[in-house]
Amino acid sequence: MLHSPAPLRIALVSLHTSPAAEPGSGDAGGMNVVVRHQAEAMASLGHTVDILTRRSSFEAPGDQQLTPGVTLRFLDAGPAEPVAKGDHEAFIDEFRIRMAALGPYDLIHSHHWFSGMAALPLARQLGIPHVQSFHSIAADESTPLSWGERAESAGRMMGEAWLARESDAVVAISDAEAATVVERLGGEADRIAVVPPGVDGTLFRPAVEPSHGRGYAVVAARLQPLKGLDLAIEAIAAVPEPLRPELVIAGDASSDFDGYVEELRALAAGRGIGAGVRFVGPQPRTDLAALLRGARVVLIPSHSETFGLVALEGAASGVPVVAAASGGLREAVVNGETGLVVESRDPAAWAEAITRILADPGLARRLSLAARDRAEHFDWLRSAEGLLTVYAALLRPGPTSVRHTLARA
Repeated sequence: MLHSPAPLRIALVSLHTSPAAEPGSGDAGGMNVVVRHQAEAMASLGHTVDILTRRSSFEAPGDQQLTPGVTLRFLDAGPAEPVAKGDHEAFIDEFRIRMAALGPYDLIHSHHWFSGMAALPLARQLGIPHVQSFHSIAADESTPLSWGERAESAGRMMGEAWLARESDAVVAISDAEAATVVERLGGEADRIAVVPPGVDGTLFRPAVEPSHGRGYAVVAARLQPLKGLDLAIEAIAAVPEPLRPELVIAGDASSDFDGYVEELRALAAGRGIGAGVRFVGPQPRTDLAALLRGARVVLIPSHSETFGLVALEGAASGVPVVAAASGGLREAVVNGETGLVVESRDPAAWAEAITRILADPGLARRLSLAARDRAEHFDWLRSAEGLLTVYAALLRPGPTSVRHTLARA
């Protein structure tokens, strides 16, 4: 990779959700995991990283050191309490004012569009590069991802297009996301770099002994319609009863999806598997790792995913993944080799894929071994080095193509 000549002072902006929050709780998800682990890996390489997030609790400290070289800073913008994700647009300007008092930084990297709208004007004022990561991109009625999605705030589509055009670089987590930035937002390909995530292969590891009997299937996600939990329930209900595993759902509903868990419980009861669906809430990372490696199969039925970090965590755990053919999931799961990718959202097609794995121990074993082998090529240090290659390209004098720079690294 191309290393910067000196340690960098980096600001990672995550306005609406703290990377220290437990994934699966509230609005915390894969983005939180990516931001925190990339920050810690960059710090291990000698860089100083501040993670900037909104204070959503009076109990939150001003600063919190997460690991040597990584400081989480809580900024006062809006009420010091949890609010619906879509309401954060109202706090952008105040958050920018609080950011301006911090630093100095060599570069600002924003995660999600709220963060970018706060940070890009400040970066321009300070004369430093601004990098944008989206993690999810708004869909209008004409796009195939709009079913299951909802508008999160009035200015999102215009804001994301502006960020894609005006940021010095856009870092995507998959080729699928990079293509969306170009096709939907008008971003320039030469300013888009793909930096895959990593996975902790020590924490997420295969079980010593494979699971036997019916066992359980796992879905780990924020509980919202976009994640397709209804399809998981319908699919498990359609698996032949002698093979049907319990369905364990790990995660919680955010404040703007009150009542969704009750809808899922009612669906399970209506399909006759109410007693076979267990909601365990958001899991600490160690508990999630244990839950995954004990599963017979991991299900990812999302309507859209920029990558699907849980697919990588399931793979590292040596568990076959059954995933929807959406977005970056086609890159996270190699169909027929590390898991099964289902093109249809028909529960019968999903039940067939799940049944294939449960009924054929040889297939399950082949998928498990290949999944773990592939996951070992993804680690957080490599992911951080990819980011630092992009940063170094932006900090060099003269024009550059971050995509070509990364390809040469």
